[in-house]
Amino acid sequence: MISPSDEALVRDHTVYSCVMGSRAFGLATDGSDTDLRGVFLAPTPLFWRFEKPPAHVEGPADEQFSWELERFCELALRANPNVLECLHSPLVEHADATGRELLSLRGAFLSRRAHGTFVRYAMGQRRKLEADLRQHGAPRWKHAMHLLRLLTSGRDLLRTGELTIGVGAARDGLLAVRRGEVPWPEVERRMNRLAEENDAAAAASPLPAEPDRARIEDFLIRTRRASALAGGGSAG
Repeated sequence: MISPSDEALVRDHTVYSCVMGSRAFGLATDGSDTDLRGVFLAPTPLFWRFEKPPAHVEGPADEQFSWELERFCELALRANPNVLECLHSPLVEHADATGRELLSLRGAFLSRRAHGTFVRYAMGQRRKLEADLRQHGAPRWKHAMHLLRLLTSGRDLLRTGELTIGVGAARDGLLAVRRGEVPWPEVERRMNRLAEENDAAAAASPLPAEPDRARIEDFLIRTRRASALAGGGSAG
């Protein structure tokens, strides 16, 4: 159950919000949920108390999750796939002046760190799929579809220096995987090939080795200072 103060942070202090998941990827079907993701800026005076504001909040809507700005930036600098993709959603619902500046900094978060995080996350999901296969005789095909999508997205990011999350013409093939119409050995073959292509792309990637941490930190400090000068430390 979300607390009133946490709900107020999301309601009153969201700087950026978007739709993620299958709808953003171009993989939605009639039964797809609407996954809402957002970033809120906790008023600076809240950090002066012993009890700090939360780093993230679940809710208040179903399938809604929000990060506090600093936590969001930390994760994006580490090339967390879910957070980076949130910054590149084609379905933006809200962006105030701070949110628009955050979006303008998308490129500063990108680096070759994405090679490790995208592939590592995908391999973790693959182990879960293989466990399902052993225990139940079949993997969770929806998760297999998203694993292939993620590996493709990571490879293309490393190749081009730009993150595109819409699957485009690959939609039909990925949905066939979701429906269980592609044999598991073929799905495995595709996973292996994409992992190898990620490795090859990383070696010649136009991305910098590290993100522009100083530029992001400058943005965060300016934003915190403006919040402090604006006054008002209540989130409820």
